[in-house]
Amino acid sequence: MQDFIAVLDFGSQYAHLIAKRIRHLGAYTKIFSPSVNEKLLRKAKGIILSGGPSSVYSSDIPSFNPKLLASDLPILGLCYGHQLIAKQFGGTITNTGKGEFGKAVLEQTSDFPLWQNVSFPNRVWMSHQDSVTKCPPDFEVTGVTDSGCVAAMKHRNRPIYTLQFHPEVNDSEQGQIMLENFVNTCDVSSRWSMENFIEETTERLRKEVGGRKVLMFISGGVDSSVAFAMLNKALGKDQMLGLYINNGFMRKNESTDIIERYQQIGYKNIESRDYSSFFLDAVFNQVDPQIKRHKIGATFIQMRDRFLNELNLLESEWMLGQGTLYPDIIESGGTEHAEVIKSHHNRVQEVLDLISSGKVVEPLKNLYKDEVRQVGSLLGLPDTIVWRHPFPGPGLAINVLCAKGDESFPELEKTTAEVLDCLKESECESQILPVRSVGVQGDQRTYTPPAAFRNAPLNWDWLEKEATRLTNEVRNINRVVLQLGSNSKEPNDPFMIRKAFCTRDRLDLLREADFMATKMLEENDLMREIFQLLVILLPISKNGKEDSLVLRPVVSEDVMTAQFARIDWNLLDPLVESLLGLPGIETVFYDITHKPPGTFGWE
Repeated sequence: MQDFIAVLDFGSQYAHLIAKRIRHLGAYTKIFSPSVNEKLLRKAKGIILSGGPSSVYSSDIPSFNPKLLASDLPILGLCYGHQLIAKQFGGTITNTGKGEFGKAVLEQTSDFPLWQNVSFPNRVWMSHQDSVTKCPPDFEVTGVTDSGCVAAMKHRNRPIYTLQFHPEVNDSEQGQIMLENFVNTCDVSSRWSMENFIEETTERLRKEVGGRKVLMFISGGVDSSVAFAMLNKALGKDQMLGLYINNGFMRKNESTDIIERYQQIGYKNIESRDYSSFFLDAVFNQVDPQIKRHKIGATFIQMRDRFLNELNLLESEWMLGQGTLYPDIIESGGTEHAEVIKSHHNRVQEVLDLISSGKVVEPLKNLYKDEVRQVGSLLGLPDTIVWRHPFPGPGLAINVLCAKGDESFPELEKTTAEVLDCLKESECESQILPVRSVGVQGDQRTYTPPAAFRNAPLNWDWLEKEATRLTNEVRNINRVVLQLGSNSKEPNDPFMIRKAFCTRDRLDLLREADFMATKMLEENDLMREIFQLLVILLPISKNGKEDSLVLRPVVSEDVMTAQFARIDWNLLDPLVESLLGLPGIETVFYDITHKPPGTFGWE
């Protein structure tokens, strides 16, 4: 039996990411429930406690086996794990009324095994509401941030180390060095590589599928394309059939381009269907983003059944293949203690029912976007597929925000006052927009109106600082945008929300705006530099009759965290002018929110 480092999952958005980082250091890793019997960790060489959405003082905290802390093994607590260890050993955890989300500056206060080869001051990534305000008696503080709370500590006599921040995310500058320092204390011998993954997955797929065939949903994106390639490698083309569905939510000219792209790399076992009318009917008059996502996911399964019937294929002989990645699962609340941040179309109830009956195969479900790209390259897929910008499975539909027009925002007055107070010495005007967007704060879903800056300094450092401060200090704000331009002749008037749904006309409008934005990236060689550029259509305007647009470019590695991208102002100006020339568009915004506290998209 292999030895390993155990990761205890308390429901964190990043628990599996911790395991990924440890794997990339070459060590074998396993994930366990925090209540796991200590006997199952006999081969463990170290234990990591993840973050999670709970407060250590909540009544519904995940069950934890305290015997694990009596182990002689090296132990590392992260975020919630940091707070839990502090509580177990007699420290104090407090909700100070202010959170820490995104970037923070770490200062060393004493020597620490995890600080080897780490320089200070050091930029780290935070995502928490509660804080350790008093160190346990047997521990010493080894690091702090500007918040004044304990950011790192160690046991005086045992190999127990804790960090409030997340070294596992790419945005912690030297987080991987810190994790490597911990791994070096663990004496783990079993190794892991991406080549190992391909070999092991190939064998698993052959056993899992057996004599059945697989109908694979493919979208042209990297996830489904690499999953399709994996299944073709494992099973052979005779057992595989790809299905591309035009759902009416695709980008401009995309359906034609995708089929041609697959044919060019030699995949002939692919069918395509235009089922757009069914999907448009499914989201008709829907305004709730979660319901809209569920409707789209359910329609995919209905179209799968329709397709099988069209070709007279027996449902019992076919499994469903999906390019699901781990972020899809965790954001859908797919682990024991995780909260639902936003449901993904590949995790709606209809899909879960098929999974429970053993009818779904997902080759990449434990991987992240950067790992999928590695697999794709190792399988010989061209860069045009491997490095294609991510595109959400539900397509543009979830970038079209909808409203009944009579929505109320009872928190608006209070939040506006808090924002104005927070920015009272700022150099810009601000207002709260009458629309809500999804965020992730402290591993929990938030759904609140965003704040908008107007007449702000065009300085990315200043904008980042103020946006971060605002989301940290005002509880009901999870997202900040910058107004880039407007056709309104009444700049001081409030924005109004109007009745608007996910219709063909609004989708066509967004398709054109999305095309313009993507073309700007392509013409300026920014497709590799920018991980993803989403364009969001909002049903708000000063006149109450038009829509507005949000540009949401992000820099990321694995989707779990992201920084907003800093596009050159000289490139933005002509783009904004073009977008404001589209009929029905009044205002253009730029999303200046990191993840956390904002998600990539708005729904």
